[in-house]
Amino acid sequence: MPKLPRVSGAEVIRALERLGFIRIRQSGSHVILRRGNKGCVVPMRSEVKVGTLAGVLRQAEVSAEEFTEAL
Repeated sequence: MPKLPRVSGAEVIRALERLGFIRIRQSGSHVILRRGNKGCVVPMRSEVKVGTLAGVLRQAEVSAEEFTEAL
């Protein structure tokens, strides 16, 4: 598994949208995305921590390779 990059919340959302996710709603500083029956919650931060990003990708069932290619 490649190392996950340090990215902002907006960059995470942009990459997930390229992978087919749709922005459903925003609750405070968290954006909810969905693709089919899989969803994830992305925090809108200037820099998302690596562990948090790994959790978001696990929720979304997206591999690190897919994510880095979509960036």
